[in-house]
Amino acid sequence: MANEDKKDFNAMLNDSKDMPKVQIITDEKSIKKYGGDKMYFAPPIDYDKVMKTVPYGKLITIGDIREYFAVIGEADFTEPITAGIFVSIAAWASHQRDEDKTPYWRTLKSGGELNPKYPGGIEAQKEMLEKEGHTVIKKGRTNIRYFVRNYENALFKLG
Repeated sequence: MANEDKKDFNAMLNDSKDMPKVQIITDEKSIKKYGGDKMYFAPPIDYDKVMKTVPYGKLITIGDIREYFAVIGEADFTEPITAGIFVSIAAWASHQRDEDKTPYWRTLKSGGELNPKYPGGIEAQKEMLEKEGHTVIKKGRTNIRYFVRNYENALFKLG
């Protein structure tokens, strides 16, 4: 995201935009990719609420959150693009608050990857995760990415 210092992420977090909702999709490629035609949209605040449930030392992925929302929303899948955006909004909203913080650094991308779109970028997330006992590893030579080693062992189960 750009111009984070000029945005009110807590206002964005609390704007439901007529969500939650389920939308029926007709694109055959997407139906095949996601395993169905019922697509769920969760509001940003719901991502924040789920992210707050992840305890110290535990982790979750955006995919885990999407699967959880699909189940509770009685849909085949949760829309992936808004999911990524709303997780970032929850992180930045927490960063802008003095209290009621969300431990957003515990929410990883798929495969245990760190999220460069969080406040402070990879370095800040890496520092917070290492404080909680996780080991962060670097992968790649030109397209360098960071992952939590053996993140699967620390996954938090929703529901």
